[in-house]
Amino acid sequence: MRVSLFATCLVGELDGTTGIAAARLLRGLGVDVVVPPGQTCCGQPAYNSGHDSEARRIAAHTLAVLESTDAVVLPSGSCATMIRHHYTRLFGGAASEAGVEGEMQARARALASRTFELSEFIVRVLMRTKLGDGLCGRRVAWHHGCHALRELGSGDAPIELLRNAGATVVEWEAAEECCGFGGLFSVKLPEVSAAMADRKLDTLVPLRPDVLTSADGGCLLHLEGRMRRRGFAITTRHVAHLLLEAAGGRA
Repeated sequence: MRVSLFATCLVGELDGTTGIAAARLLRGLGVDVVVPPGQTCCGQPAYNSGHDSEARRIAAHTLAVLESTDAVVLPSGSCATMIRHHYTRLFGGAASEAGVEGEMQARARALASRTFELSEFIVRVLMRTKLGDGLCGRRVAWHHGCHALRELGSGDAPIELLRNAGATVVEWEAAEECCGFGGLFSVKLPEVSAAMADRKLDTLVPLRPDVLTSADGGCLLHLEGRMRRRGFAITTRHVAHLLLEAAGGRA
């Protein structure tokens, strides 16, 4: 199977090691991974801001970049959601001529059908639920990113992979609560955003996990920033790193 790894803006600009871990993990599972050089942003910031025309231009470019492989895998639940659930809406309005609109909607629908968050792809497409036992003895806290949990419905996949690798996934009462990041939400309403993160962290610290992980780098950056400001010493790592560690550096 030939797969495009869509690294996402955050990974590409701030956390390149997560993209490398995702690629190594998939290649170890026998997947032919390519990283299309023309990839940029998925368009979510513009779309969430109501700038549909700008988002549509970005989405059209992304469609062209990602059309040559069997599947598209992202180390991000939110960006996967943008492609899977919102691209068809972008090309469904009256802004495009009818003929072009129909063609672009069809292309968006086809891309949506083969786009997956990383752990979701491993469990639901590759049908792998155990990668190794490299996490034995680790206490892991899982943060459910809102998009992966509520729109992709992929919240069970990473937890199954972590547990089957020997990790203890701690019972965290706020695991499904929004962290407050929300992209532009944290910029427009920083006080509310920080309070939401602090609420999560206040319930996490007593559990003393070895690591806090998630499928979304934005959430982890936000929570890590609040922990740094408050003097908490919990390690944060994207789930791609833990899954690669579970497989002993190979899958």
